[in-house]
Amino acid sequence: MPNDGSAGPGGERHDASSAHDERKDLEHLRARIAALEGGKAARAPHHRWRSFFSALLIVIGCVLAPLAAVAAWSADEIGDTDRYVDTVAPLASDPDIQNAAATRVTDAVMKYIDLPKLLEGVAPADRPLAEKALGKLGDSLESAVRSFVHDKAVDVIASGTFDKIWIQANRRIHAAVEKALTGSGGGAVKINNDSVTVDLGPVVDQVKQRLVAEGMTVAAKIPEVHTNFTVLRADNIGKVKTYFRILQIAGFWLPVLAVVLIAAGVLLSTHRRRVLVVAALAFAFAMLLLAGGLTVFRVVYLNALPDSVSQPAAESVYDTLTRYLRTTVRMTVTLGVVIALAAWLSGPGRWATFVRQSWHSGIGAVRASADRVGMRTGPVGPFIRHHRTWITWVLVGLAVLTYILWSYPTAWVVVGIVLVWLFVMALVEFLADDREGERTTAAGVPAGS
Repeated sequence: MPNDGSAGPGGERHDASSAHDERKDLEHLRARIAALEGGKAARAPHHRWRSFFSALLIVIGCVLAPLAAVAAWSADEIGDTDRYVDTVAPLASDPDIQNAAATRVTDAVMKYIDLPKLLEGVAPADRPLAEKALGKLGDSLESAVRSFVHDKAVDVIASGTFDKIWIQANRRIHAAVEKALTGSGGGAVKINNDSVTVDLGPVVDQVKQRLVAEGMTVAAKIPEVHTNFTVLRADNIGKVKTYFRILQIAGFWLPVLAVVLIAAGVLLSTHRRRVLVVAALAFAFAMLLLAGGLTVFRVVYLNALPDSVSQPAAESVYDTLTRYLRTTVRMTVTLGVVIALAAWLSGPGRWATFVRQSWHSGIGAVRASADRVGMRTGPVGPFIRHHRTWITWVLVGLAVLTYILWSYPTAWVVVGIVLVWLFVMALVEFLADDREGERTTAAGVPAGS
């Protein structure tokens, strides 16, 4: 039978050549696999060390964040007079503070009012009868006089004049507050017996004038009285002053250090977007712990006060003095959540992709509706479309710069900045009309003409 050539010499050479090529390809493939596995094994320890130091930096930064917030708050209260006045101004109109101050003034005035001398204005013929009545009414009369004095003290303290006096006095004594908190004392505000006190002497003087005007002439004989109203009390305040000096010095650098450490940890990581989400949420959680600490310390502080101190007034003082710190906590928690959400939405996850597609689809629908009524972007559309990436980063930079330059941002400021940024980005997406070129080409006009 004739040979069909499949097993001839030429066919054998062809089969041998094919087998040789297959062996070479297989060997090459094995070599590449071995190289990849070797590289992976070599990189694994390196990645583990990077992950370790990344986590360490982020943890240190998150631990420092609450301390940085306290330090910045302390430095602001001491270094900014307007900030300090804004902090203490509400105390003048707080009912609990007013009642406690009126009680303290009443006690000081009653020490110098001699009830028998109230009879000096009584006619001589009626004086024996009045003295007899005074003996029977003793405690009742004293209670009535005390109530009368307390009412006048409340009138003075609750007046608009007192608000102005309070604010002006606090502006004048801001330097004394700084001295008191740094340990040197002096001025209207001072530290005595582990307490920060304010002298109510001017209020006593005004109450004395009111009493004389109301007919209690014996009050004119009350000498100059100085009575202290306790603003803050803490055990071992000497140690607190030492810590305060440290916090005051660190008021600027601790927040910077915390942010730098967290940012360095994110940059050092191998999965930066994922780590950024975790770091931002950890930062927010650390600030929530500070909020919890303020609440716990409030209970401990109030329970440690002596019975002679008005609890409602002490609560008002504590809440007022720490309100800006709580505002900072809410702001930083909001900022951490916003950063984590932004990092997550920019990732490749299914839900993040769905949100982005819904965003683009919604803006595309609005743009299509505008197109149907004849609205055109003109040359603006192609320009924005061509520079969209740069425009996005410029807007991000402006948002960050606005936050940094804002004197004392709050949580609502952060939310407002985010909403404005989203609105501007929606406008950019709307103007970046990708179909402009398609419309011009369909009309027979070159896209670049």
